[in-house]
Amino acid sequence: MKSYLKLVNFEIGRFMKIYLVLIGLTILSQLIGVIILSKSYVANANEAIYEYLVPFGQFIEEYGRMSMMSVVDSIWFMGPIALCAAAFLFYIFFIWYRDWVGKNTFIYRLFMLPTARLNVLLSKATTIFLLVLGLVAMQLILLPIGSMLMKWNVPLDFRTDMTIREIINNSHYLFILIPDSFIQFLINYGLGFMAVFVLFTAILFERSFRWKGVLLGIVYCLIASAIFLAPLIYEFGIQASFFYPVELLIIEIILGILVIAISIWLSKFLLNKKVTV
Repeated sequence: MKSYLKLVNFEIGRFMKIYLVLIGLTILSQLIGVIILSKSYVANANEAIYEYLVPFGQFIEEYGRMSMMSVVDSIWFMGPIALCAAAFLFYIFFIWYRDWVGKNTFIYRLFMLPTARLNVLLSKATTIFLLVLGLVAMQLILLPIGSMLMKWNVPLDFRTDMTIREIINNSHYLFILIPDSFIQFLINYGLGFMAVFVLFTAILFERSFRWKGVLLGIVYCLIASAIFLAPLIYEFGIQASFFYPVELLIIEIILGILVIAISIWLSKFLLNKKVTV
């Protein structure tokens, strides 16, 4: 356990500079976006009401009141979230392949550590999971700050105040990141965790068998997806709802755990028997 925790700490440290850049870009983009969009809305309202003499009621009817949803749906807000998602998708591959790059491959040193090779895999997966949770926690902090900035810049009569939960519930993407129940949280992030382990296994197939491993990795991803989606594929095939929603949820949870277990077992086998430095 001590070796595993040291590996997690080590992996987090290796990504920290890029991680801090992502955090900084997200904070700057979202908060600057709130200010720019708020001031732009107020400027448009002042121009319409005081220069073109548009009645207040007519302006509200045509343009609506400013709310945090105007910010959340903008590129200022969603852009850095998409960038972070793309960065983590890239990092799922980079976290492995960088260890093989260079004249003196770093993966050799990792495999020579006095710990099970499986800990290397688990530490990399844990690192990604913890870093994602860190970004989600930061987003929970930014939402009330952004809401406060909007209140400072937009008069009460021109805005619609929303609670943090209302903002999240009205945004499809935020609701995925920050669901309204612990069960939904486990489902959403369990799916992400499963995807990470499947991709890790595919990467290890490639590292073990090179070009043949690329094909094996793709095939494994397809098989894992088929196993997990089997109940949905079956229902789609018969054009009917064969399972009750609760039954379908339980089956999918079991299949998800099965896919994760198979991925870890295969990864352990490949790390111990097939992967070469």
